[in-house]
Amino acid sequence: MSSTERPREDGGTQPEAGHEAPFDAGAPSSAEPVTGAAAAFPAEPGIPSTVHLPLSVHIAEDDSDARITEKLRRHGVRIGKGMISPGVFWPALIVILLVSLFAILAPSAADAVFTAVQGWIVAHLGWYYMIVVAVFIGVAAFIAFSRLGRIRLGRDDDTPEFGVLSWFSMLFAAGMGIGLVFYGVGEPLTYATVQPKPGWEGSEGELAGLAMAQTFVHWGLHPWAIYAIIGLSIAYAIHRRGRPVSIRWALEPLFGERVKGWTGDVIDVLAIFGTVFGVATSLGLGVQQISAGMAEIGVVDTVSNTMLVVLILVITLIAMISVISGIGAGMKWLSNINLSMAGVLLISVLLLGPTLFLFQNLTESIGFYLANVMQMTFDVGAYQRGEATSWFSDWTIFYWGWWISWSPFVGIFIARISRGRTVREFIAGVMLVPTIVGMIWFSVMGGAGLFRQLFGQGDLVEGGEVHVESALFKVLGDLPLGTILSVIGILLVAIFFITSSDSGSLVVDMLASGGHPNPPTWSRVLWSVLEGVVAIALLLAGGLKSLQAAALATALPFSVVLLLMAWATLRALRIDDRVLERAERIARLERVTEHVSHELAGSITDIPELETWVDDRIDYRLTRTRGAFGRRSPEKR
Repeated sequence: MSSTERPREDGGTQPEAGHEAPFDAGAPSSAEPVTGAAAAFPAEPGIPSTVHLPLSVHIAEDDSDARITEKLRRHGVRIGKGMISPGVFWPALIVILLVSLFAILAPSAADAVFTAVQGWIVAHLGWYYMIVVAVFIGVAAFIAFSRLGRIRLGRDDDTPEFGVLSWFSMLFAAGMGIGLVFYGVGEPLTYATVQPKPGWEGSEGELAGLAMAQTFVHWGLHPWAIYAIIGLSIAYAIHRRGRPVSIRWALEPLFGERVKGWTGDVIDVLAIFGTVFGVATSLGLGVQQISAGMAEIGVVDTVSNTMLVVLILVITLIAMISVISGIGAGMKWLSNINLSMAGVLLISVLLLGPTLFLFQNLTESIGFYLANVMQMTFDVGAYQRGEATSWFSDWTIFYWGWWISWSPFVGIFIARISRGRTVREFIAGVMLVPTIVGMIWFSVMGGAGLFRQLFGQGDLVEGGEVHVESALFKVLGDLPLGTILSVIGILLVAIFFITSSDSGSLVVDMLASGGHPNPPTWSRVLWSVLEGVVAIALLLAGGLKSLQAAALATALPFSVVLLLMAWATLRALRIDDRVLERAERIARLERVTEHVSHELAGSITDIPELETWVDDRIDYRLTRTRGAFGRRSPEKR
């Protein structure tokens, strides 16, 4: 064993600190000859002897802040005053503040710029977004079904940190958000009535089925494939390799040491942009729905921009208090309340609404989804031209941009809770569980809206328009205990944002602090406040259109980062698979050698012919005792 290696927990060796195991490393760095079973399987050129970094640089739970900062610097992270990474913190903060000030001081000009950006992206790059999301689904499926899926996100002997049910519950919490509540009733209803997708034809029932299928596409496998790719990349880097929690390390297989410099800084800055604008978009949608619910139950008469700003300030203040209380205390209680209220709302609508129809709607919608998912995945409206541009701008392309901009937050969250899972388990859980939950949610909520419009009062379409933000409360209001359910809906939206802001602020702060798991509270409060400021700026600059444009604009550069992450993850997993395969061959050879040696040693006395050849007795003849100058002839040696 060389001086640059030390024993590993699994019996092998790993480089000491300062002698990392790069992905492009060749044979082991030891100058000593490789012996034993390992000599039968020499390391291949370009394949490292291990993908794990030394345990001495891994950040432990009981490490002090000073110790963590020291370890981060050993990874090559630059930490400045205030425990921040200057190359990430200041560029991200300055650009976000400039965009916010522009939107607040010149809302009309900002609205024009945002609208132009959104129109250009949809008109010229809509096809790109559609292909990118399809690529993510294909890459995730390939990894899950290939031999790469057996690799564990951690050490080979690590066990999952959480049980299956707890892990699924947290995935469910990550999959639920303001968007599901905001669009739960209104989205499928809009597609089936006033704004069908260009090119759709058929009866009222067929349009409703296609509307549910399109909604499943927007909220099912497609967005969660995005989250699976970024989550897997980060989970591999932090749990398998031992790197800090930061987006840059997911690209180490491609860029190597360059991720420690300005290249890595740019990657993390783009991730911060996406998270901040993604959280701000969710907050903007959330306050619009909260205000609509308050108007529906009679708390306020009209909704104004002043009211929306006040709501944002109140919710941001509550989120800031949660941030100060600590992610463990604040998030734990808020998440439990959140899931409980969402479950109560879902079950109440299912049991108190048209129950039989809702089950029928779920069954039939799954059929429409399976029959049309491939066409919907690649449909860019090439033959509908102008009308398709507007529809895709409002819906599919906006969603893909929103999911991509939101992905750093969700990806880091699901990566941190997935240590010990195999890659196959990770992808299956991340893509299937939230997809199933989303299908059930929209089948119940959207089905209740469709039933009311098509077979009931028919009052959800007003003036040729569906008011998405208020449709939920109209449906809830006519159910038994409708006012109570509407209040629960309002609180649910508010708590969804508080939990998102709390977690999002932590993620942004970690990125701006070089991956520090316990970044300073002052900067976490700063990012929480900044998310509220961005939401106010976007609402004043044009409302929903500006929110959509911001999501699309921030997603465009980060989509390139995601593609690189998919490539880097494939490359890392393929190298890891070859390292793992070599280790397995060595282990098998050692077991066979030990077994054969044991059996052979026990059988020598039973086989005289073998005993003749294998004579391990010590020669005690007198002639073997020689003097100081006695030498045997060469033929007797």
